[in-house]
Amino acid sequence: MAAVKKTAKKPARKAAARPAAKGQAEAARKRDGDAPDLANVRAQIDAIDRQIQELISQRARFARQVGKAKGKLAAAVDYYRPEREAQVLRMVVDRNQGPLSDEVLVHVFREIMSACLAQQEPLKIGYLGPEGTFSQQAVLKHFGRSAHGLPLGSIEEVFQEVEAGNADFGVVPVENSGQGTIQVTLDMFLTSPLKICGEVELKVHQYLLSRSGRIEDIERIYAHPQAFAQTAGWLRANLPRAEKIPVSSNAEGARRARNADDAAAIAGESAAHVYGLKKVIMRPIQDDKDNTTRFLVIGRRLFPPSGHDRTSILVFIHDKPGALFDVLSPFARHGISMNRIESRPSHQAKWEYAFFIDLAGHVEDEAMKKALAELERHAAQVKVLGSYPVAVP
Repeated sequence: MAAVKKTAKKPARKAAARPAAKGQAEAARKRDGDAPDLANVRAQIDAIDRQIQELISQRARFARQVGKAKGKLAAAVDYYRPEREAQVLRMVVDRNQGPLSDEVLVHVFREIMSACLAQQEPLKIGYLGPEGTFSQQAVLKHFGRSAHGLPLGSIEEVFQEVEAGNADFGVVPVENSGQGTIQVTLDMFLTSPLKICGEVELKVHQYLLSRSGRIEDIERIYAHPQAFAQTAGWLRANLPRAEKIPVSSNAEGARRARNADDAAAIAGESAAHVYGLKKVIMRPIQDDKDNTTRFLVIGRRLFPPSGHDRTSILVFIHDKPGALFDVLSPFARHGISMNRIESRPSHQAKWEYAFFIDLAGHVEDEAMKKALAELERHAAQVKVLGSYPVAVP
């Protein structure tokens, strides 16, 4: 009988153990969440994609109605409103609650707006070429891929093509966070009638590129002088004997480097794709990890305020004691912040200088109007280069 009792107890213990294990498994599922059904998740994504596509089409139809409401205009440039685009992108950033970053969502909406505007006619944008330059990347960032890029041979040519009406806008570099001002751009504003219509800030990652991808093969390096300056420390440490050959753009350097195994170029990742080059070093080689270049969008007219704007002016001063103080004091009196000041020879008389000044605000703001009116009484000449939206981060 004792043996019978033993065998009767074993099943009872097993039966008790099963519910305990089952309970632990259920608790674990509740804690970690049930694994979703993949087919159901994909079906929901497909449904959302249909809604997104439907809404984009609806937005494009409304954009076309905006064009009709403006009446028949001369060209695509007449439909473009940089202040409105800046307002839309700022609202995108303000609404964003994740999980996608502001940068990703701004890029998505920029492309939607670019495609909607191109229904009228694609904008023609001049930039420092050839294809694969950072200037081209700035064009894509600001105008989207539906705009038509025009690669040109020099910054001077970008100004000329916009002035002649062969390009609707141009994109030109104006300063780098580590190397300072691109002087040729500032000098063009001394005589050009063009206006600044926008700005673009672009993180610049410089790579060492070559046909073979082997650092031991490199005897000469092609790059724009700015790129050599931005990577000087790395080049001294790693390729001190390589010949450095300056060229008009990094993309031009990449175009030349593709012809020989002993040549390399310093350029961006897009140039590697365009010219079939390999990264010699997988990481960027610029000395400053936050290396950023600011570009200006140039056009033929001023635009209304966007609500967060910058004004650039050019001031020619009289050669007298306190002249610069007289130029700057009106802005202090009217509470206007000065973001930047740069002097350049005026090219009007020996030892005379012009000052490029960036100010917070728009020329239509009352404080700015009063400050500029005061300034004109002290300066030899004041030229408003543009009032434009501050770059959307």
